[in-house]
Amino acid sequence: MVENNKRLQGARVLIVDDDPDVLQSIDVAFRAEGALTNLATDGNDAIDQCLEDLPELVILDAMLPGRSGFLALERIKGREDSPIVIMVTANEGKRHKAYAESLGADMYLYKPVPLDALIRSAAELLGRG
Repeated sequence: MVENNKRLQGARVLIVDDDPDVLQSIDVAFRAEGALTNLATDGNDAIDQCLEDLPELVILDAMLPGRSGFLALERIKGREDSPIVIMVTANEGKRHKAYAESLGADMYLYKPVPLDALIRSAAELLGRG
């Protein structure tokens, strides 16, 4: 039986997090909703992947090795055809949220983010919600 009500069917999503458990759980949840996912564990890899094959959506952790999520966000959103970016972080500081928004983050969520809420937000931002 083919499932036609998958909220992220065919969406190209890059998931960026340095915590392997978080990365895997988001990947499994998004794939279950039909998303085509790629994974990155640091900001430099995220930028490289966005330059090679632009995703529709990036789930981006704020605190990453190599290049922070904020510096990666600046590069990812600095294009005319830039993807939608949902930044996720455990840091609840208001300055970080304002900074992310000034760099173009489409949504800023605090960890731990319930997977269903993350999927619902992604679907809404992609116009599938």
